[in-house]
Amino acid sequence: MRPLLSTILLVVALASCGESFDTDQQRLCRQAIPALNAPGTPIAIERVEDGPRTNMLRILYSVPSAAGPARGRSIDCLFAGEGQALQRGALIGIASDGRPMSDASFYLLRRFYLENREEPPPDPGAAATDGLPELSPGLAYGLQQGLSALPSAAIYSLLACAYALIYGLTGRIILSFGEFAALGALAAVVGAALLVSITASTPASGLVAAFVVAILAAALHGFAMGRFVLRPLDHAFDPQGQGRQAPLRQAPGQQVLIATIGLAIALSEYLRLAQGAGLRWLAPVFNEPFALARAGSFVVTATPLGLAVAAAGFTVTLGLVLLIARSAYGRQWRAVSDDARTAALFGVDARAVHDKALILACAASGMAGVIVTAVYGGMGFAGGFSLGLKALVGSILGGIGSPAGAALGGLCIALFEVLWSATMPLEQRDVAVYALLTVVLILRPGGFFGDGALAPRHV
Repeated sequence: MRPLLSTILLVVALASCGESFDTDQQRLCRQAIPALNAPGTPIAIERVEDGPRTNMLRILYSVPSAAGPARGRSIDCLFAGEGQALQRGALIGIASDGRPMSDASFYLLRRFYLENREEPPPDPGAAATDGLPELSPGLAYGLQQGLSALPSAAIYSLLACAYALIYGLTGRIILSFGEFAALGALAAVVGAALLVSITASTPASGLVAAFVVAILAAALHGFAMGRFVLRPLDHAFDPQGQGRQAPLRQAPGQQVLIATIGLAIALSEYLRLAQGAGLRWLAPVFNEPFALARAGSFVVTATPLGLAVAAAGFTVTLGLVLLIARSAYGRQWRAVSDDARTAALFGVDARAVHDKALILACAASGMAGVIVTAVYGGMGFAGGFSLGLKALVGSILGGIGSPAGAALGGLCIALFEVLWSATMPLEQRDVAVYALLTVVLILRPGGFFGDGALAPRHV
């Protein structure tokens, strides 16, 4: 196993060597240009190309000249290195018109200009904002926060729906879906890198490969979890084995909870051995912001990637909800959920329904991991725990027995997080999320969109 994992990671590293500079690196290099010219100087970006050294980006631009035509200039930005490490995109040096900047000047430029979060430097290559709709400051700020929350809303909805697919069927909570999302995140990096190493690819094909590999890997591991972790527990409480269509005597919820916690720990360690302690990430693609509206100097922006992956996540979530509501499998799922014994009398195979639900839930979790990787760069081997826990909170808020209610609960969690981040201290956000769960469990145990009380199942 270890030689195979080492080979995969080597392929990942080699595949990234031929990548061009991503849009974040180009934007960072462009933002350094105004500091190298007089204040208020109009800057026209002409061309972006590879520099004379490895890991060096060169941008050619022009500025007006008092003595005649515009004067051409260049800036060379040196970045940390290659591979999939998080520090790959770190800016470590700048040269203006071929003259390297001194270490002291570069430090001051990076520390007090490029890294100024209160007043970010302008981007000379940003799209023009003339002719945009003018909004009130409050509406523009709210619109920006809503657009920024779309990817996280898709992530929470997918994971919350995964919890509901299993709990609504069996009354059991599986606490390892967050780790399946982390597995999908790593599989997305490996899938994109393998495609790049095998054949020439585009960013779009790389994203498609990331989604396909991540979903397949998560679904395969989910099938293995059902067959080798959950099924033996059920057989321990049904030793006679009454046939495939007999109602399954499920293991008590406490045993399932403990087993899936152990599986989550094992998956986390498995990911640590596979990817190492460092973060494996995908280079940003299709993330050049485009302007939508403005309020004075504040411009509302969105990225094509963020909108695309959020739309994909919502589409899959809606597909799962419609699958349960309107398909033949959905009728079987609802029948087993309502009364497994009666469903078995009508020929419904409860084991097959459960296995399919588990594969669908794990595949949805893997897709959530791809969205995390595509939008935020990557997820560490231990990042799935908090993500899965907050998605579980969302599913309980919406009604964990219903996939549709759980998906809406995931949307509520994302909305609550963005509202809290915009108005309250960020470091207290997670505490507020869990406090919200406590309030809802006291006032409406069945969730906002579920029954007024929890289903009579012992977990």
